[in-house]
Amino acid sequence: MNDTVVTFDRVRENMQKHRGRNLIKILNDSQNQMLSRTLLTGGTTIFASLMLFLFGGDVIKGFAFIMLVGIIVGTYSSIYIASPFALLWEEWFGGSRKSKGGDKPAQRPAPAKAR
Repeated sequence: MNDTVVTFDRVRENMQKHRGRNLIKILNDSQNQMLSRTLLTGGTTIFASLMLFLFGGDVIKGFAFIMLVGIIVGTYSSIYIASPFALLWEEWFGGSRKSKGGDKPAQRPAPAKAR
C-alpha cells in the first residue's frame, strides 16, 4: 500500500511538472522512476518475512506466511494494477486530460459569444 501511495505521489508531481503531456506517458514515467524503490522495498520485506517463516516458531509461522502473501500481492498491485486502474478511472470519470494520442492535452470547445 505504501508503494502505491508513493508512486501516485510521484504521478502528482509529474502532472504538475509536465502539464502538456498525456496521462499514459506521465504514468509510465512515474512508474519507471519508482520501480527500483518498489522492488527493493518488496524484496527486503519478503526476505525478512521469509526468515520469520522458515526459522520462527510455530506461533509466528502463520503470521509470517500471511505477511509474505500480502507483500507479494501488494508489490504486484503497485507495479501492474494501480497505474492501469488510475488510467481507467481517469478515462471513465476524469475527462480533463487526454489519455491517448499525442502530447497535447484535450482541447475544449470555445464558449459561444453572447450577443
